[in-house]
Amino acid sequence: MGDEALLVDVDEPLSPAALAAAVEAAGSASVVEVVPAAATVLVRATPGADLTALARLVEERAAHANEHGPATETELLDVPVVYDGEDLPEVARLTGRSVRDVVSAHTGQLWTVAFCGFAPGFGYLRGEDDRLHVARRASPRTRVPAGAVALAGEFTGVYPRPSPGGWQLIGRTDLPVWDLDRDPPALLRPGVRVRFVDVTGPS
Repeated sequence: MGDEALLVDVDEPLSPAALAAAVEAAGSASVVEVVPAAATVLVRATPGADLTALARLVEERAAHANEHGPATETELLDVPVVYDGEDLPEVARLTGRSVRDVVSAHTGQLWTVAFCGFAPGFGYLRGEDDRLHVARRASPRTRVPAGAVALAGEFTGVYPRPSPGGWQLIGRTDLPVWDLDRDPPALLRPGVRVRFVDVTGPS
């Protein structure tokens, strides 16, 4: 990846988050930044670093990466959700479930932030099973409100601010997942585990 970075393809059963944690734990002075994504890890190096030696380090750490667990974070975050999203009936249709079952599936498993992207504070969360794997919308929306809780592919996420988006909207939260006045600004950081809590109330 140029002359100052490596882009590492990660295959199962190893996860990008686990490899990233293992590389960071090595404490190499040659590593500037480690960025996990869906199936890759970007390892940025100091200028002039020996990338061949760095690649060997990554391979060595990969052999023991799962010893570090899926991520460096152990935090468990409860996210209150009102499940009234515009796409909730469509998600129920796509998954062959009732709306109630979709909500139960979303709240009934732990989700883990695999990586961040798209916008500051937007975490891509993986669940424990594939019950809610759905395609993105055929036609993206020009504006999705902040706090929208959505599904796309194997991921769920919370929109940190108003933006365009093509994910299936299933609910909303008042929890500010991105706040520049907070340290750290993002609540949804790689490795953070999330439990969604239904606060919809009686209909």
